[in-house]
Amino acid sequence: MGIHAASGKLHWNYFLALERDLDVVSRYIEFCEPNFSVYSIELAHLLFAAASEVDIVAKLLSERVAPAMPRGNINEYKAVLLSAIPDLPTAEVFVSRYGLSFKPWLNWAGTDNPVWWRSYNNVKHERDAYFQEATLKNSLDALGALLLLTFHLYSRVLAVPPEVLLAPKDANGQLDPPSALMRLDESLYYSPLIV
Repeated sequence: MGIHAASGKLHWNYFLALERDLDVVSRYIEFCEPNFSVYSIELAHLLFAAASEVDIVAKLLSERVAPAMPRGNINEYKAVLLSAIPDLPTAEVFVSRYGLSFKPWLNWAGTDNPVWWRSYNNVKHERDAYFQEATLKNSLDALGALLLLTFHLYSRVLAVPPEVLLAPKDANGQLDPPSALMRLDESLYYSPLIV
């Protein structure tokens, strides 16, 4: 007999793996504003992995919300995703353990792409000139952006019937195990029952 593996929540599991890698970084770099400009090879690795996965999840999410719309790059994702998720630029991600909160898609409220996305491309294409952009801040933002898109993807993928949208608390309830370091707004989660 072979081992049967269901497709499961591949993108959620990948986010969790990256989040665990980021958590390990916190043993060496304190997550605080004075350290946001710290850069390293490990942070470059996390920035690349998170931003690359953002690209994949954004494409999948765009296909789901507007199958007929073009979706070949970040600018096309922006048009599609903001029409379906207009509050994406103001959505916050929290790293409560360190008292941090940030809005990784805030630049989409205007005409620019996120700073972390530009830095990802700079470091990817011209590492010698831009390696110092592989920072803690950009890595946190890229992973936070991935958390938001992955949440919105599974709010749709896990819905039954598929054309509906899971309620936010139900979507987060389906994402198991839960994220350990980064969280969305607490109103999007069920409160634990205390007896």
